[in-house]
Amino acid sequence: MCQLLGMNCNTPTDIGFSFAGFRRRGGMTDSHEDGFGIAFFERSDCSNNDSSNSDKPENASTGLRLFHDNRPSHLSPVADLVNNYPIKAMNVIAHIRKATQGQNCLANTHPFVREVWGEQWVFAHNGQMNSEFIKRCQRLQDNGNASHCQPVGSTDSEMAFCYLVNRLKSSFKTRPDDKTLFNFLTTQCRYLSANGLFNCLISNGSWQLAYAGSLLFYLTRQAPFGEAKLADDDLAINFGDVTTDTDKVTILVTVPLTENEKWQQLAVNECLIFQDGDVIYKDSPSQRKFLTIEEGIAVARAVGASV
Repeated sequence: MCQLLGMNCNTPTDIGFSFAGFRRRGGMTDSHEDGFGIAFFERSDCSNNDSSNSDKPENASTGLRLFHDNRPSHLSPVADLVNNYPIKAMNVIAHIRKATQGQNCLANTHPFVREVWGEQWVFAHNGQMNSEFIKRCQRLQDNGNASHCQPVGSTDSEMAFCYLVNRLKSSFKTRPDDKTLFNFLTTQCRYLSANGLFNCLISNGSWQLAYAGSLLFYLTRQAPFGEAKLADDDLAINFGDVTTDTDKVTILVTVPLTENEKWQQLAVNECLIFQDGDVIYKDSPSQRKFLTIEEGIAVARAVGASV
């Protein structure tokens, strides 16, 4: 089973500490050796004075920086670059891959990016879509009913993302209000979860969606800040030394990264939307169920996902 890492915050922040532990799971402390990717949404100094774009959302002023490598992240020079380059970002999505469908190559490396209503949307998936869903998507493509977005690689993950984008663009000619959009995304994520094992992170640079089909945890760091110790590396940091009292940073991950902080777990089939480090939208099932990490791994094995 692949692993996810996300960050959403209220001020440009360096994800280097979290990524230092996360990348070790790509072949050192865990077996996710089939490449990695990371996307940074950064505040941009580009300006657009075209009045025709005056109704575009605020995240039009963000820029996207994207890195992929099909080497294991713990050995990757690209991962070294990320760790040594303190990129200050508002939203980050990273992924380490354990291949189940599609060979190990750059085209199959998450996160995937597509344009949606003039925004760049970033998506990463952990899990496995079932064969019936894949056949259904292939029929839609063959029949010309999935023209907005088609996969470049050969993964079920990219196919699921393209399905989501096609549903969005066919359902709404223009961007709906946030409440309508988030309700629609939750419904579609639950549909995808009903057709396989589906955990995902999605961001448009302004907000970040987290959906748990099995395992997903988050942690919000804010004042008073303390020390954090990585579970996968002999590394600790006192965030009080590198933050201000107004900073708020939320980290999302498949399995908790630190051993001395209290992580919150998403319930199975729960969807959260984060903005500026806060939960701004939450949709929980009526009966909340939480899996242990061992149970989550067992679920992955049961559907044929690599672990």
